[in-house]
Amino acid sequence: MSVTLEVDGRRLTVSHPEKVYFGERGETKLDLIRYYQAVAGPLLGTLGGRPLLLERHPDGAGGKSWFQKRVPSSAPPWLSTTTVATPNGTTSEALVAADLAHVLWAVNLGCLGFHVWPFHAATPQFTDELRIDLDPSPGVTFGQVREAARHTRELLGELGIEAWLKTTGSRGLHIYVTLEPRWNGYRVRDAAVALARELERRHPSLITAQWWKEERGARVFVDYNQNAPHKTVFGAWCVRPRVGAQVSTPIAWEDLDTVEPDELTIATVPALLARRGDPWARRRPQSIEPLLEKSRQDRENGLMDAPWPPVYPKMPDEPPRVAPSRAKKNS
Repeated sequence: MSVTLEVDGRRLTVSHPEKVYFGERGETKLDLIRYYQAVAGPLLGTLGGRPLLLERHPDGAGGKSWFQKRVPSSAPPWLSTTTVATPNGTTSEALVAADLAHVLWAVNLGCLGFHVWPFHAATPQFTDELRIDLDPSPGVTFGQVREAARHTRELLGELGIEAWLKTTGSRGLHIYVTLEPRWNGYRVRDAAVALARELERRHPSLITAQWWKEERGARVFVDYNQNAPHKTVFGAWCVRPRVGAQVSTPIAWEDLDTVEPDELTIATVPALLARRGDPWARRRPQSIEPLLEKSRQDRENGLMDAPWPPVYPKMPDEPPRVAPSRAKKNS
């Protein structure tokens, strides 16, 4: 069985539309497509023109899965792609979210997660989003994540930087800053490191910038490495591969105290959007120079670079890339 849709002037065939993708309420592939059609405007406002890493779950949430960076050779000729690179320089042709048809083409392949590059395909030299990932360590409540988000907004506000909030579709929160197209990914990561360290200095019992898990304790980790060049982050308005079909949903700051992330699903978000509108509709580019100044001050005060993920080459001024406990054993 299949259905054919007219999307963005193209005929898109959806195979097995009745296949259940989300077991909690029995939502199907076609339900997921209808969801993306309902949120197409704000979705493309955040994903449009950006490369996508596809998280494929052909048997639905909870089944086998893999990440796919390369567009398959069987892709239709109208599909837009762009060249992206891994940290070691390997390149591949990735899907570009040129319009809704491109998103739905991927959904038909069983894509239940879109991870988005922080630049537009037309201007890959400029990272145009700072993405602040508030990641709860084991034992951390969502209430603590809420508190960390408030402190993050407060600090950014002191620096004259406007930020925007979304749920991750799981246990954390993401805070986004839309950037002027002036900086590359290395400078944006420098800004993220400086932000994480300043938050830890101000709120050491709640927030940590420590990369090694053994040093974090029961605190909210500000994952600065989500801003490392070539790093993708789960997209706004995108549906997580969870059986409840939770959505990584932009929310207004005034809704932070009451939001329950697990209640934001493909069954509830379209009506919420229709009622309240797009909370990110008025985003405008910001400068990260105040954070880069804090980064310069940290270096002048003797702080080294923060550790990078293991898949990245060793960086200048980076501390030893080994957990402190292992370093002590080997000393």
